[in-house]
Amino acid sequence: MLTNISCNQNNRENRLLSESEAPFGAPEFHLYEVSDYLEAFEIGISDKRKEIKAIIENTQEPTFENTIDALELSGRTLDKVSSIFFNLNESDNTPQMTEVENAVIPMLTELNGYIFMNDSLFARIKALHEQKSELNLNEEQEIVLDKYYQQFVRGGALLNEEEKARLLDINTKIGLAQIEFGNNLLADSKEFKLIITDEKDLSGLPQDVREAAKDAAKAENCEGWLFTLDKPSCIPFLQYADNRELRKKVYNAYYNRGNNNNKNNNKAIIRRILQLRKEKAELLGFETFAHYMLDEKMAKTPEAANELLMSIWEPAMQRAKEEAKALQEIIDAEGGKFKLEGWDWFYYTEKLRKAKYSLNDADIKPYFSLENVLAGAFECANKLYDVKFVKRNDIPVYHPAVETYEVLDANDKHLAIFYADFFPRVTKRQGAWMTNYVNQLNMGCNEVRPMVVNVCNFTAPSGNTPALLNIDETRTLFHEFGHALHGMLTQTHYPAVSGTNVKHDFVELFSQINEKWAVAPEVMRTYAKHYITDEVIPDSLIEKMQRSSCFNSGFETGELVAAAILDLKMHLIKDYTNFDCDRFENEIREALGFIPEIEYRYCSTNFAHIFSGEYAVGYYAYLWAEVLDCDAFELFEERGLFDAETAASFKQLLEMGGSKDPMREYKRFRGAEPNATALLRERGLIKE
Repeated sequence: MLTNISCNQNNRENRLLSESEAPFGAPEFHLYEVSDYLEAFEIGISDKRKEIKAIIENTQEPTFENTIDALELSGRTLDKVSSIFFNLNESDNTPQMTEVENAVIPMLTELNGYIFMNDSLFARIKALHEQKSELNLNEEQEIVLDKYYQQFVRGGALLNEEEKARLLDINTKIGLAQIEFGNNLLADSKEFKLIITDEKDLSGLPQDVREAAKDAAKAENCEGWLFTLDKPSCIPFLQYADNRELRKKVYNAYYNRGNNNNKNNNKAIIRRILQLRKEKAELLGFETFAHYMLDEKMAKTPEAANELLMSIWEPAMQRAKEEAKALQEIIDAEGGKFKLEGWDWFYYTEKLRKAKYSLNDADIKPYFSLENVLAGAFECANKLYDVKFVKRNDIPVYHPAVETYEVLDANDKHLAIFYADFFPRVTKRQGAWMTNYVNQLNMGCNEVRPMVVNVCNFTAPSGNTPALLNIDETRTLFHEFGHALHGMLTQTHYPAVSGTNVKHDFVELFSQINEKWAVAPEVMRTYAKHYITDEVIPDSLIEKMQRSSCFNSGFETGELVAAAILDLKMHLIKDYTNFDCDRFENEIREALGFIPEIEYRYCSTNFAHIFSGEYAVGYYAYLWAEVLDCDAFELFEERGLFDAETAASFKQLLEMGGSKDPMREYKRFRGAEPNATALLRERGLIKE
């Protein structure tokens, strides 16, 4: 018996297993206890098995309704428990939650094996797939049927019994290894603390950064100023701290997370995951794991993904070398007797930005309070898609800092619930993301609207000062809100293709294009107002921001593309026997001509996207989608940022989820093939 997570034995009602009494059936977080989860998972899995067994044992000939519809409607309890648990495990993790996760991953893997390796169930789906043209299905149903067929094939349905058993074992081991990777990364990140007690070591840091560090120290019951590896803490330190040795310490700690030769080291786990992924791909008939993953994406092949990345890499590195030269010139002019290093880049970039554009974060942030930025994102959605957001105080939340909103359409019809969780916690992993607590469903008499959450890590309010965002954080809020809109506006029937359940390299289109409204001058004037005076952001400041929009683009593009190439190349290897991620990173760096002053956006040991998330062989998708979003936004610029016809046409892309062919529908919207040069124009990497 797992003592910390034993099932509820005190006869208390497990509210995870009963209907919610909250508005819209929202999760009742305040009524759940950690001890509830294992019991709820066990019952949810048992119910799902019974429902699948009923489909398998149905003596009638397979039809779309008695097979695919039945599969889509199965496992409602398990879906509920999984959505709540895995979301909370990312944003409010505890050791007890991790223990539950380690217990349920093998259970869920075994359930997937029972479903996707079941010969009788696959036979029903295969029969439907072979007669698809005769079933009079609409496009959404055809796509759902194709998706199930491929899911079964990729889940091992065509393997023999010995191979199925091995694949099931591989999937279990991968799942547990990914949990271990994520836990190590979180632990290593939390272990670093830079405590400054001599105020001289704060030289260069803006007042708001100092105050946040002072608050952080108080929260930890220590004297002085505390800096951590959370981005709102470490990035400003790298940008402004005059103390070069302390910058080096923070920089190395950030990029070496998971690679400190301690109990949290991720190198052996990476090799284990890569080896297991390779074996899985080969079992399923693919040359490498990269080929396996890309087969179901828009890119289709490693060659196509690599071609895109290399087309961006060359101009990015050329620009980065120019940027490095300019930064070295500042160092030399100041009498610095050292060569530019990675821990200098952020610091001297801020100096150059200020000298070149008379611009720094201290000028910008007072106009971008979190409250105003969120209101700006809401207003853009209202103008574009005729939706509005109403604050609700009667919907349960899982932390006091979380806010909830009801989303309504133009006729005040309920569309969704939106949760906003914006501030760092020691129990929350780093980064920013969107997920669903409740998925959309519209089948027969079952109609469920989605409940969507945005999770970010912005600097919290301090004293009388509200949370103030820099321009990158402002873009992040709009980015994640773009994902949220994709989830909230969905109008499909089947959960398999609702919301963000689209091809992986299509999903970022909706988040990345939404960023563009955040920084459009006419939009900024509507929401960027000084948090004290309520003064609208001056045109002179907007002009400076516009002129500096491509500043440092070589660095920003280079670190992103390098990480995407690392992800792709790492999964093309055919023998991991002697694989060492440090050595491999250096080999890729040398082959690319990647300048040493810039680091991969994520080094292997802290690359959570690919080793504990869903982005393995998928990090390139940000750039693949950027081709689409830059091209699409140019149409808005031509016709007007809030042109009703263009917005209505784009809204169809948001609403369709994965129920239609994405490239066909994109070309319908755009009227032409996507233009890849739009990305290079946007990043200022080509001149026309």
